[in-house]
Amino acid sequence: MYELIKPLLFKFDPENIHHVVTGGLRRANRIWGVKSLLKNLYQFEDKRLEREVMGLKFKNPVGLAAGFDKNATLIEDFAEFGFGFIEIGTVTPLPQPGNEKPRMFRLPQDQGLINRMGFNNQGVDVVAARLKQVDRKGLIIGGNIGKNKITPNEDAVSDYIKCFDRLFDVVDYFVVNVSSPNTPGLRELQEKEPLKHILNTLQQRNLRDGKSKPILLKIAPDLTESQLDDIIEIVAETKIAGVIATNTTLSRENLNSSSNLKNQSGGLSGKPLSERSTEVIRYLSEKSNKSFVIIGVGGIHSAEDALEKIKAGASLVQIYTGFIYEGPALIKRILKGLL
Repeated sequence: MYELIKPLLFKFDPENIHHVVTGGLRRANRIWGVKSLLKNLYQFEDKRLEREVMGLKFKNPVGLAAGFDKNATLIEDFAEFGFGFIEIGTVTPLPQPGNEKPRMFRLPQDQGLINRMGFNNQGVDVVAARLKQVDRKGLIIGGNIGKNKITPNEDAVSDYIKCFDRLFDVVDYFVVNVSSPNTPGLRELQEKEPLKHILNTLQQRNLRDGKSKPILLKIAPDLTESQLDDIIEIVAETKIAGVIATNTTLSRENLNSSSNLKNQSGGLSGKPLSERSTEVIRYLSEKSNKSFVIIGVGGIHSAEDALEKIKAGASLVQIYTGFIYEGPALIKRILKGLL
């Protein structure tokens, strides 16, 4: 069914059609019987798919990556598609509109997507209040946090603290996003000393009152081997739970799309990222002797792609661009393929 309507959807601006489709899904789910229909069509459950990772019980290892549901408005609706976990955000302390439109571009020839959204979101207070009302039904929810564009890097830690404190009681794990290419200067926070400062500060707050939440670091695929070695060292020193590998890439190598598309600024996701993200997962897993959790994301469009990430060292996987190109049946196909 999705293959039939995809050509029509792809005729419209990616960001606009995202809001049209998700808004339609929310309205449809209010109609009696629609949720049951979606469950029968898309969900696939099997005890063998359950995973215990970071002390959390996931009903299956396939999640929705951050960026798709920035403001936590779609959790209950997207849960009907059979995700094992959903990561909301990136959330910042203050609401912000993000970068100027258009800011998202499909590359159909490459099965990729370029975005320069810029952490557009309604702010952590709105998102936290919304998460309190969510009917989770056993779904794991992650909170991806970042800094506001107007916050200078030397004050970035305060933004991460605000988001961490506000979301602490309403998410199951945290993701520190210092790797988006769409906020000026943000990737400078991936350097060793500023990154250690942010993570150590969050861990100090995390361990108070005798309870804590897993903290993960989301990294760029464009890091060198020496920078990846630093990441392994930082994870060990700060004792965070692990890494999400990877965010979008600035690389434009070996693309078939037209120049006016592939030369758009922003982060590239989808199939062109698949090989590099797997390389990063494998490097981190082998060099660290599997000492921390890795969530694999980047170019997962099939069960084979997901299995490749898991064999490389990922405990869990996330999809984003693959969900756009393959449709909601992708989750079931991956889960069946993993079995």
